Amino acid sequence: MREEAARELFRQGCSSAEPVLRDWFADAEFRKLIPSSGALLTVGIAVEPARFETIRQAAGRPRLAEVPPDQDALEFELRFAHGVRLDILTTHDAAGGGAIARFLARFGEGIQQVECDVRDVARATELLRTRFAIQPVYPETRPGADGTRVNFFLVPADEGRKILIEMVEVPSGKKQT
Repeated sequence: MREEAARELFRQGCSSAEPVLRDWFADAEFRKLIPSSGALLTVGIAVEPARFETIRQAAGRPRLAEVPPDQDALEFELRFAHGVRLDILTTHDAAGGGAIARFLARFGEGIQQVECDVRDVARATELLRTRFAIQPVYPETRPGADGTRVNFFLVPADEGRKILIEMVEVPSGKKQT
């Protein structure tokens, strides 16, 4: 039942990002930035702190990611068969000003972002800026969880909604766990 629920959350997250990602992946230069091995997408699920602990306990207490302190977040990854990856996210302080706290206050628990692995976040950011006229949330890449480099893009999705897509670059020689 847990695997089925994870698959459905992953499907929903990927499906909401698919129209935008399809256009990006059609660009030959952007496509070259996609790693050739491993899973490509991870769906980030924001939950309240109590539910975060419940899920973490039920999953055997997976390792918490090392998140930069200014991001006010706790995070761990769950991997399932067929490339299904979920990041479970929460805030240190529900009343805080971090992105996860703001998301939870505005939308409640649910799919907060879709992460896309790339070889070079700075180059991906530049391509999205120049070829797709999409402005990143941050002018430059920034540190992400576990030593990654990241940037975020809030892009239109179906039915007038928006979706947050995070470009993630894992440092050379480091395998994402």
